[in-house]
Amino acid sequence: MTLPAELDHWQADLSAFLAYLKHERGYSDKTLSSYQLQLSAVASQVAEQANHWVELTETQLQLHISSCRKSLKARSLALRVASLRSFYRYLVQQGKLKENPASYLQVPKFDKPLPKNLDVDQVNHLLDFDTSEDALACRDKAILELFYSSGLRLDELVSANLQDIDWSEALIRVRGKGNKQRVLPIGRMAVAAIKDWLKVRSAYVGTEPEALFLSKQKNRISNRQVQQRVKLWSERQGLAQHLHPHMLRHSFATHMLESSSDLRAVQELLGHANLNTTQVYTHLDFQQLAKVYDNAHPRAKKK
Repeated sequence: MTLPAELDHWQADLSAFLAYLKHERGYSDKTLSSYQLQLSAVASQVAEQANHWVELTETQLQLHISSCRKSLKARSLALRVASLRSFYRYLVQQGKLKENPASYLQVPKFDKPLPKNLDVDQVNHLLDFDTSEDALACRDKAILELFYSSGLRLDELVSANLQDIDWSEALIRVRGKGNKQRVLPIGRMAVAAIKDWLKVRSAYVGTEPEALFLSKQKNRISNRQVQQRVKLWSERQGLAQHLHPHMLRHSFATHMLESSSDLRAVQELLGHANLNTTQVYTHLDFQQLAKVYDNAHPRAKKK
């Protein structure tokens, strides 16, 4: 969403903010587009009340958020408030404001839907297919195994290169959100599946020879292609629910947490900046929490 010409003086700071997020913070194009959409909508709706971002007060911003309650869902409102807080924090850093008027904006609470996951038997069934006579099946199995083995995001898997793998230590270096890097272990089955794929990969090398996973068009495999292949194998293997890459990441996190009860370690493996994100992501059930409590708390340990 681009602001009309009469709001060019609003657009200047917004464009500078987006450039800062892209070049200084390493935000993805998808995130930048979301920020631009939210903040452009604000400018378009409040332009009659002020001449510039710095003139808007906390009260005016809160009235704007309140006026959007009927037209926007709670999640969208929360995104708009988060965008405003981040943008005004940037304006304060630039010395254009002394205080952030969006710091204390009230936003309605919403229930985050719990991500779905496969159980261990379903994962084993998904990964139990023959690849001996099909190079693409060989590639797809390596993709599925790596998703489940290391909990990669879709963007992280697609952007992975051959040199990112340390074969001697069975590790892979990935670039996550904000271009932050982390190093993850690769499980034994995933290592074997990737090595099988590398035996036939040369037939697909083209424009990006460094890419770990390639397509029939001899390009780096795309996000959409991975999503389609994951769905294809879910259907071929007779899984009841629609399967997507994020569900495999969530299954990895859930099974790791169920086995280890180490929330902090799972947070590191997933690359979450905030522990609260991991808690929601892995939806610890009450029985698991009670078990951890009984085993850990000095006044709860059973003799």
